[in-house]
Amino acid sequence: MTYNAVLCGCGAMAKGWLRALQATPQMQEAVRVVGLVDLDRATAEALAAEFNIRNAVIGTDLDVVLTETKPDILFDVVIPVARHSVVKTGLAYGCHVLSEKPMATSMEEAEYLRRAAKDAGRVHAVVQNRRFISGVRRMCRLVESGVIGQVTGIHCDFFLGPHFGGFREQMDNVLLLDMAIHTFDAARFVSGKSPLSVYCVETNPVGSWYAHGAAANAIFRFADDVVFTYRGSWCAEGERTSWESAWRIVGSKGMLTWDGEETFKAAVAGTEPGLLHGFTPVDVPPPYNDEETHGHTSVISDFLDAIRTGREPETVSHDNIKSLAMVLGAIESAKSGQPVDIAA
Repeated sequence: MTYNAVLCGCGAMAKGWLRALQATPQMQEAVRVVGLVDLDRATAEALAAEFNIRNAVIGTDLDVVLTETKPDILFDVVIPVARHSVVKTGLAYGCHVLSEKPMATSMEEAEYLRRAAKDAGRVHAVVQNRRFISGVRRMCRLVESGVIGQVTGIHCDFFLGPHFGGFREQMDNVLLLDMAIHTFDAARFVSGKSPLSVYCVETNPVGSWYAHGAAANAIFRFADDVVFTYRGSWCAEGERTSWESAWRIVGSKGMLTWDGEETFKAAVAGTEPGLLHGFTPVDVPPPYNDEETHGHTSVISDFLDAIRTGREPETVSHDNIKSLAMVLGAIESAKSGQPVDIAA
């Protein structure tokens, strides 16, 4: 079956979406882009030309394009402040909606969209493409195997110095809002635990080229006494971590580390006598399914399969709202200087 789709928001992020849609013959067959919407018509026209999208309706008014094309799906790639209006409109027109992250700019908006999707009987999911990579899937599989026992702690370091230019360098809470949500969401996914509270210190270090919040240190309390810690900076020059963070997962029987790139190390307690018992290495298995490891393409494929089968997609909005709550809770804690309960 081929689904007709309108893509709203034709800036730089939209190119990643269209590359994912054109990544395989199967994906090209599954989705036909019938409309492009952007406040700047020239931007939408340029995107259509770059990706050879022919015969699509191009416009600056989402209502008009949706009325003319009557699509099955709305791809929401707008800036966060416009997301609530765009998703609300798409659901009202009977579209299934796949949104760029974050899901919303407030918990109130997120809860509204969650209810709207339920009332409309439509699938609303959020692109968390970084949980659909091999490394995250491998960590999750090892944790699920029980080899390292019950998870007690997850610890992530993220230190890079990207010079983006543009809107990111003018944002408030830039690291927490624009990047940390990927690691937060992956920690929740790998642990299988819900976040309960957070204490966060956010700074904009000396030498930062960002307007606000380029660094953050957060401690989350998850269910079942699991602790998740995050240390991050987007203005850290020098020896960097991976974009996926450097991970240490502590279990009741052993530990797993991942450098965010190619190196995994996992071990359980050894049998040496004395103060430290040493360790016994264990293998980290491959992902359950390679089809789940292609980032953006895998997110879209999961979304389409959910529409076809009636099951929930992995990043359905009523689940992803928990990752948003982690981000917004961390920001609130940083502002107040106090721990914040997370309710999602």
